[in-house]
Amino acid sequence: MARLPRVCLRGIPLHVIQRGNNRQVCFGSDDDIATYAQWLEQFSKEAQIAVHAWVFMTNHVHLLVTPETPDGVSRMMQALGRNYVRYFNRTHRRTGTLWEGRFKSCLVDTEGYFLTCQRYIELNPVRAGMVVSPEGYPWSSYQANGLGRPAKLWTPHPVYEALGESKEERTAAYRSLFDTQLESTTLKNIREATQTGMALGNERFKAQIEQLSGRRMVPLKRGPKVSASRRASFCSDP
Repeated sequence: MARLPRVCLRGIPLHVIQRGNNRQVCFGSDDDIATYAQWLEQFSKEAQIAVHAWVFMTNHVHLLVTPETPDGVSRMMQALGRNYVRYFNRTHRRTGTLWEGRFKSCLVDTEGYFLTCQRYIELNPVRAGMVVSPEGYPWSSYQANGLGRPAKLWTPHPVYEALGESKEERTAAYRSLFDTQLESTTLKNIREATQTGMALGNERFKAQIEQLSGRRMVPLKRGPKVSASRRASFCSDP
């Protein structure tokens, strides 16, 4: 099956995930993460990318970003990948590839899905059993979104800013969103959309993206199953 082209549109948030090749470790120390974060800040600014959420796990990265140009995210990830791989291989005395091919991504509807996606990203360490709450993990955007700590990498999205008139109101309102767990259906939808490059949102949003991009945003329906006897009849001589 041909791979569908990646869709990146100006002003529409994008959930990005990049994994280590064969799920191998891509961050071996806090210094590795700090180096990656520093380059992410640099290249996101150069590519005109606003970074709203992130989590740096042992063998993968999640980002929630908004580009100002259609090719901005690709340029950012390419520059980030090249520089970090050279650093990582030199530091850990290794050679070869580090990342698992192309990064995965999906467009995110701001109406009803943006903050859900942020929560999904920042809850990664909790789901992995590394911490009991997101505030216990230092390498995620929860430190900024939920605790109000300064982060040069961070640009709050208007949806987040609408949570309150002051920083205290916004962080308190944001923390309250974590009082309930994400439903299994929500987790499945986010994962499938990101893996397949489909849009994450309601049907109206998906139709709008299809119109703007010219690319389908829903999986093709599978045809009816054909029984073994019918398959045999198709292949038999006339």
